[in-house]
Amino acid sequence: MAVTLDILRAWRDPKGLIRDKLGAGRREDRALAVAMGACFLIFVAQWPKLSRDAFLQPEVPLEARLGASLLGILFLLPLMLYALGLLSHLVAKAIGGKGSNFGARLALFWAMLAVAPLMLFQGLLAGFLGQGVQVTTVGVIVGVGFLYLWLNMLVEAEREC
Repeated sequence: MAVTLDILRAWRDPKGLIRDKLGAGRREDRALAVAMGACFLIFVAQWPKLSRDAFLQPEVPLEARLGASLLGILFLLPLMLYALGLLSHLVAKAIGGKGSNFGARLALFWAMLAVAPLMLFQGLLAGFLGQGVQVTTVGVIVGVGFLYLWLNMLVEAEREC
């Protein structure tokens, strides 16, 4: 199934999506690809805002801003996601979860990938409008959407044995 269809399905049926992904077997390469895809889209979402900031404050060039964003999002964020996935699994296990560390990571990675299109929209708003009520509102929607997806997927992943 196409990734775009899976992203749409994540919003309609997050538990069903993660159940199917976990049913396909433990594939760490696919999990890493999902995490890196989400990180890449998040990196691209930063471009309009970084361009606006570089235009308004030319003492820090766009290339420096893009380089710092690249380092943080494509190299450090995946490591933090792995740590957060492990932490969420340990917390779920402490309250009775029966899933695996892989399932908790996969739930987190798919939640990140599913909200990435909203983050792209937020990045466009930040690039065109700058900081304001609109960008903050979309940021809140992104955060709530991420928590909705992640928690639903995590609950389903921790039911697996």
